[in-house]
Amino acid sequence: MSKALDATDDSLPVTYRDLMKLPDYQKIEWLKACEEEMESLKKHAVFDVVDLPESKKAIKCRWVFAIKSNGRKKARLVAKGFSQVEGIDFNEVFSPMVRYDTARILIALFTIEGWKMESLDVITAFLYGKLEEEIYMEQPEGYALPGQERKVFRLNRALYGLKQASLAWWNQLDESMKALGFARIHSDAGIFVLKDKNGKLACVTIIYVDDALFCGPDWNVTLNYKQLFMRRWECRDLGVPKEFLSMRFEYQGRSTLLYQMPYLEKIITRFGMQNAKVVYTPLPEGYKPMPNTGNSDPKLRNYFQQIIGSLIYLMIGTRPDIAYSVIKLSQFSADPSQDHVNKALHIIRYLIGTRYYHLKYDGKKAEGLIAHTDSDWATDENPAAKRKSTTGYFFQLASAPIVWSSQQQKTIASSSTEAEYMAMSDTSKQLMWIRSLITELGYNLAPIPVNGDNQGSIFMAQNPITEKRSKHIDIKYHVIREYVKEGHIKLYYIPSDENPADMFTKVLRRVKFEKFRNMLGIEFFSEHPKAYELSS
Repeated sequence: MSKALDATDDSLPVTYRDLMKLPDYQKIEWLKACEEEMESLKKHAVFDVVDLPESKKAIKCRWVFAIKSNGRKKARLVAKGFSQVEGIDFNEVFSPMVRYDTARILIALFTIEGWKMESLDVITAFLYGKLEEEIYMEQPEGYALPGQERKVFRLNRALYGLKQASLAWWNQLDESMKALGFARIHSDAGIFVLKDKNGKLACVTIIYVDDALFCGPDWNVTLNYKQLFMRRWECRDLGVPKEFLSMRFEYQGRSTLLYQMPYLEKIITRFGMQNAKVVYTPLPEGYKPMPNTGNSDPKLRNYFQQIIGSLIYLMIGTRPDIAYSVIKLSQFSADPSQDHVNKALHIIRYLIGTRYYHLKYDGKKAEGLIAHTDSDWATDENPAAKRKSTTGYFFQLASAPIVWSSQQQKTIASSSTEAEYMAMSDTSKQLMWIRSLITELGYNLAPIPVNGDNQGSIFMAQNPITEKRSKHIDIKYHVIREYVKEGHIKLYYIPSDENPADMFTKVLRRVKFEKFRNMLGIEFFSEHPKAYELSS
């Protein structure tokens, strides 16, 4: 799905009234986009023009404007769903969507297998969703019907902005995929698989709202089912994917590269960091954030939350190297200090110097699934943290990370061994989800290696005995013993200096950080036209 440009763009109206104030040559283009939207609503029979019943209240609507990545101007009529009343205007709203983790796992698998991907975009997807509730909406600004200005729209189909819009579209989508012979997998509801009469995988479809990727062992079969899907829904054929979930794609032989460089450029511009000095680590060596001891500043808080929110979106997509720094600073979002803001901007300065880095899934190496885990025991001096430890882990497939995490442990560990054991247990649970996902696609997996740097925790996991170091550990963490016993995972010891998961648990000095970043699987995009600026 293409993303809108930032609203600070002078040519991008925020409201319909802003549109009307634009120069005529710009106004004409945006009004044409509005006309196209209204025609689309009429084509899909989204509404009927009726009198508002006395017992009902009409929700409001507004125009939302965007410039797509190809330069096309888009106007969207959006309902103000925040005014809907639960139990009257909607009941259920949850709609499953594919996870970033799942998308990266499948992209890595497709790269190893050498399968080609195809992509498409469903045009006005939400308009296909049928509404079960009786909902009325005011006529849109600028398009009230002459002589019928007091009438309202009775909505027959879901409209963008309605709380149940995603669910209504998803129900229609699910039915159509079943009609094509696809079945949802249990590990992620956003993945549909098609198997042939012999039970072998024939096609995989990844769907995120109105964006879809098709892939399979036989490209002709993949293209055939993509065309069948497009006959059911009005779509734009995007061919070989160039973007998905805001992640950009590049292809180098049997390798697939993922990056978010355009989004990073917007972050740099948005926060006025174009001329900022480059730094070499996300946070300064030895930095430990502490709570704000001064007065709360709402403007500072809003500014800090904007920075952190932007960085989180980048971190969950393609930048695991900033995971620890972003998550650690995000813990102070409720009441940040100027120091916290400065350090958030420090992360952006690091990203400026590494803007041409990407994840590279190498199909030639075809390296299997492997995990690394680590913990930093009780080093958080923030009183609110209560000396809780930090868990860090990541998983590699095709030589690049597919899943990563940096998080504060939920319970207090009384020793480094206990902290490492709990981190290893959390890692194993995530690993079992990945194993389940890949197994549902028809793969048989050998025991998955998990590397840790604490021999005591490995001994505790491999030897289910009760002793003084383990008798008080919460029982939920002992699930790792069952996974080891059943042969799902296999634990290995590695020295601390060779464990790249360390970068997910603490601030590292530059030499060690860059060493682990290279081991992680983040590479310099040397073929980018502007990459020479960094290398020089």
